[in-house]
Amino acid sequence: MLDVLTSPVPGGHFDSPLDGRHVLCLHLGEPVPVSYRRDGREHQGLRMHGRFCVVPAGSSTRWILSRPATSLLLRLTPSLLSATADAMGVGARSDGLAPSIHVHDAQIERIGWMMQAEERDAYPGGRLFTDSLAGALAARLLALQTRGAPASERPARALPAWRLGHVLDYIEAHLDQPLSLAELARVAGFSLSHFKPLFKNATGLPVHRYVLERRVERARDLLLRGERRMGEIALDAGFSHASHMARCMRRVLGVSPAQLIASYH
Repeated sequence: MLDVLTSPVPGGHFDSPLDGRHVLCLHLGEPVPVSYRRDGREHQGLRMHGRFCVVPAGSSTRWILSRPATSLLLRLTPSLLSATADAMGVGARSDGLAPSIHVHDAQIERIGWMMQAEERDAYPGGRLFTDSLAGALAARLLALQTRGAPASERPARALPAWRLGHVLDYIEAHLDQPLSLAELARVAGFSLSHFKPLFKNATGLPVHRYVLERRVERARDLLLRGERRMGEIALDAGFSHASHMARCMRRVLGVSPAQLIASYH
């Protein structure tokens, strides 16, 4: 019904393989600027940690990645999707799922991390647990589709990919330091008034929210390594103290640091 695979994605041109299952590709790691072809047109966007793309069964998407990336692939059988649609009384599209690009949904992201943990630990929860995750994933995808959740795509005017890459690399290198909009606008080579909408159009997020999510993600990675104290992790991720980090993690991830650590043990 559902399986999971961690897959490297090469830089440059890449066509997602054809598969008889519906494939959700969750991006892992640092943001990667990309171009992709859809509806006969080239688009630019940003692969961000935890955001996913939907590639319907039997279809493919062509990507141009600025550098290699890693995806967590969740592969769902069409028969399960159809059965779930019948049970929900919503009716799936005749061709299954609609293709989507760079979608953020906290529920689907959590399902992905749980499947990743199950696969890493040789499925300690057994088939019953993964089957329940498969049903939850199918139901959530149908709920998003039937209410017309939009995919996050870049509008016409956004930061060019190479300028965006400079800004993202600068943010990653300075997450543990105070960052200002004026400073990032200088890195991008735009005035402050132009930089803010261009950045949001390119990433789908305001600058402050993007930086917050990257700090939370760095804190998450450091916490799961279990090598440092909470206060040290907070400072390294750019938070003023451990309580500040905990508040932000609850806001972004929906869990506290302690709950995050417990879920991986």
